[in-house]
Formats: sequence, C-alpha cells, structure tokens
Amino acid sequence: MTKFVLIAALGAIASVSAAGPAAVILGTAGTFAILSKSGIDTVPTSVITGDIGVSPIAAAAITGFNLKLDSTNTSATATQVTGSVYASDYKSPTPSELTVTIGDMETAYTDAATRPTPILDLGEGDLGGLTFVPGLYKFGSDVTIPTDCTINGSSTDTWIFQVTGNLIMAANMRITLIGGAKASNIVWQVAGYVEVLAGAHMEGILLVKTAAHFRTGSSLNGRILAQTAVTLQSSTVTQPTQTDLRRILAQTADILV
Repeated sequence: MTKFVLIAALGAIASVSAAGPAAVILGTAGTFAILSKSGIDTVPTSVITGDIGVSPIAAAAITGFNLKLDSTNTSATATQVTGSVYASDYKSPTPSELTVTIGDMETAYTDAATRPTPILDLGEGDLGGLTFVPGLYKFGSDVTIPTDCTINGSSTDTWIFQVTGNLIMAANMRITLIGGAKASNIVWQVAGYVEVLAGAHMEGILLVKTAAHFRTGSSLNGRILAQTAVTLQSSTVTQPTQTDLRRILAQTADILV
C-alpha cells in the first residue's frame, strides 16, 4: 500500500504564521476521505474522491459499492470511489496498516477533544448566520446549522469545533469558506453523531465518536473519520485538494523515526 509512504522529499518549506489553534495531527488517517470502524454504506450513486477504509470490521461492512478486489488482494476498487478501498480482512500489509491508521484517528479525536481554553457556546449551539474567525470553539450541547454560516480566514489559519452532543445541518444549507480558508484546516470533533440533511454542504474534517449520516444529495469537502458507522445517500465526499503543510511535516517525521 504505497499510499502510506506519504512523502519522499518535501523541499524547502518556509515557516508559516497562522492564527488559531495548533493543527490536529491526523497521521495516516489524513490519507482517507472516509474511515470507519463499523462500516460504510451507500445508496447509489454516491461520488467519493479519495480512499475509503474500514477496520477492525471486515469488507462485508462496506455495502452498496460493488467492490472489486485488485490483483494483490490488498485493496479494492469501486465505481463510486475515485481512489482505493481498504478493509481489515484484505491481504497483508493492509490489516496492520489499517490498525495504525485507526489508532491515528482515535489519537486525533482525543487531541481535538481535550484542547484547553476554548470560546464557549457561541450562539448557544445555533451556528446559523454566524461567521467564524480562526479559533477553538466548544459547545456543551447539540450544535445545529439551520441557516448558512461562514468560516473566514487565511489558507494557514486553523479552526477546531468541540461538540459534546450531536452536529445537525439543515437541508439545503451550506458552510462557505472565504478569505482563503481551507477545509483541511477545519476540524469538527463531535462526541455524538453528525447528520447532514438533504442537499446541504459541509466543510472540514469530521472526527466523529459515533455515526455520520449524509442524506440525499448532501456533500462534504473534507474527510469523515468515524469511530462507528458512516451512511451515505447519493452523497458527494471530496477530500481536500491541498494537505496542510504542518500535517505533512508531522506525518513524514513519524515515518522517518
């Protein structure tokens, strides 16, 4: 699985001045568009750009994709996935590499959940109509997005949203990024479930303790990294096109140790 060899040479990278909290390091979990411990289900036709994987559950928990194993039996393909599909019961080295990846996902979740000194309960959990500058935000209840909201910052700024309840986005609403803000630098740590209703558009990395549900025609620019199940209903999931440089450096350093 050459996907786990992230970068051979980085070249010269200048120091970056960024507003917001230190980046959450995703490790190898940051190479997946969707990662789940309990299964991924789609009602065709969904469109996924990036790799998907499940562990410790087996490939039988990836449903609705019509998987086709490659010649090495270490990964599979699917017409709904522009990328590869990985499962814990595929041939070595896939199982051991997925174990590491799931561990990286769980570590990232814990890191995001335990960051100190956040802005508390902005909008009392109703994010509709708000604009978020870089920062660490914590909500002690469910979070709803009943109307459009905006995330405003530069390409190096960061955001972490700590949600102790569920995150629910109303149908046909959207999060809009302005000022150069990137989905790869936005982390939603959700202790409950995430539900993105029909036609809505979400931005950012979803670190989800329980389920993630994307309803008919919904979309995400980001990643779904879930510790239980992911369900899609003719949804579009597109992994960020540019990985944050600080994550690249951290991942590469881990590999070289």
